Amino acid sequence: MKNWYRGVFLLVILMSSPLSYGQFTTEGVQFGLQGNALLPLNEFSRNDITGSYEFSYLGRAFFRLELSEGLQAELGGGYGLYTGKDYVEEKYETEIIPIDFRFVVSPFDMESWNPFLYIGAGSMRYVVKQEPASVSKYPVEREGWEVFYPMGLGSQFRISDNIMFEAQLGMAFTNTENLNYFNKFNSWEDAYLNLGIGLTFGPTPNDDKDMDGLFRLDEERLGTDPLNPDSDGDGLNDFEEVNRYKSNPLNSDSDGDGLTDGIEVTSSLTDPLNSDTDGDQLSDGEEVNTHKTDPTKTDSDSDRLNDNEEVNTYKTNPLQTDSDNDGLNDGAEALAYKTNPLKADSDGDTLSDSDEINKYKTDPLNTDSDAGTVDDASEIGRGTNPLNADDDVVKVGVPIVLEGITFASGKADITPESEATLQEALKTLQTYPEIAVEIGGHTDNVGSSSSNKKLSQKRAEAVMKWIISNGIEASRLTAVGYGEDQPMVDNDTPENKQKNRRIEFKRVQ
Repeated sequence: MKNWYRGVFLLVILMSSPLSYGQFTTEGVQFGLQGNALLPLNEFSRNDITGSYEFSYLGRAFFRLELSEGLQAELGGGYGLYTGKDYVEEKYETEIIPIDFRFVVSPFDMESWNPFLYIGAGSMRYVVKQEPASVSKYPVEREGWEVFYPMGLGSQFRISDNIMFEAQLGMAFTNTENLNYFNKFNSWEDAYLNLGIGLTFGPTPNDDKDMDGLFRLDEERLGTDPLNPDSDGDGLNDFEEVNRYKSNPLNSDSDGDGLTDGIEVTSSLTDPLNSDTDGDQLSDGEEVNTHKTDPTKTDSDSDRLNDNEEVNTYKTNPLQTDSDNDGLNDGAEALAYKTNPLKADSDGDTLSDSDEINKYKTDPLNTDSDAGTVDDASEIGRGTNPLNADDDVVKVGVPIVLEGITFASGKADITPESEATLQEALKTLQTYPEIAVEIGGHTDNVGSSSSNKKLSQKRAEAVMKWIISNGIEASRLTAVGYGEDQPMVDNDTPENKQKNRRIEFKRVQ
């Protein structure tokens, strides 16, 4: 056991040194299982008397890590028996547990098989289970740890993309005479030859030279360039295209929409397999490059018209909710009001569509909403109601009852409640400066005819004075009292009598 520490120290140094420089990735790791036939090499194996050879076994498992092109680091361990027959054909048997670190060199880049060389060092635990009959000349130890040095060659033969059959032929030199529990010369160190076969799982060395995550056979099957991680130059490596995005690694624009797969994935966030990600019938390329719309949103400006309708049907701006700046969004104009979203005043009456709909409640598609012969804008300008045809034109000779004008009983004093109606009458005269009117006073049949006529005259004159006092020329006004001579209805009920007591406007020119 005197040299056990040398093996442990050497193993630690060999393991720590290259691994500190190698980048560990699961894509470069192999795992393997082996069964080895061992042929012991020691004093007994050179037995000239018997000339016999005894084979024993070693089972081994290992991990390999690719450090660089053609170079791997391997850490392995196993269990086996080191056994044979001594000079008198008596059996000896030693249990061995080798743990070693190796460098594996693959000098050739072959398609279906991978030849390699290996060399390494490690530490071996041994325990003699059965001593030979021959007695050692020099002292030996029954168990301990010793340094050993494996070396050899081998090859991997591909079974599938990630499974290889592996065969090895090698030799291991140990730093002890204890394995066969016999020391004859005090100089020979026990060794053994090994012939091993097994399976290795993982990529073969140099199988992903462009480091894109696809092994060479995968790239050959796909037709991609095994030396270029991005065969089509679209900004996505071949592995991402094949396994993550399912796009074509040989076509920079898999869906033919005018955007490269890389831009779709990283910038526009669109589907590289769908030319119209948002389903608005504009290709992603058109939206990004031509219209500057959002290719992931059917209605970029949220105006209830999809981008395609705005661009191709209505010719509106898909990035502006109100293309004509009339206060109504494009969707409302096109879908609800049927107005022109490109024209602020669809009917050309100088009132914007928004004002007609929201302020005046007029028809934005009709210049004269009430069909009274005067357009909406003119009515708004002069103060008449664009929704009432009756005030469009004051007709000659047609009396208009000014309902709401009342007087003190039996007098010509205008009551305060009459103010609103008087203001409307004033507004009409102001609106139509070209007309002259007769103010007619009427009564019911209560009282004498002469007194009723006088009362109606005074009331008509009272209204005329009020209007003149508010700025209307006297030349445009006349006052006539008709008394009870022109009743609207029979004076047979109080209600009918109330209707007959009235003031009328009648245009005279």
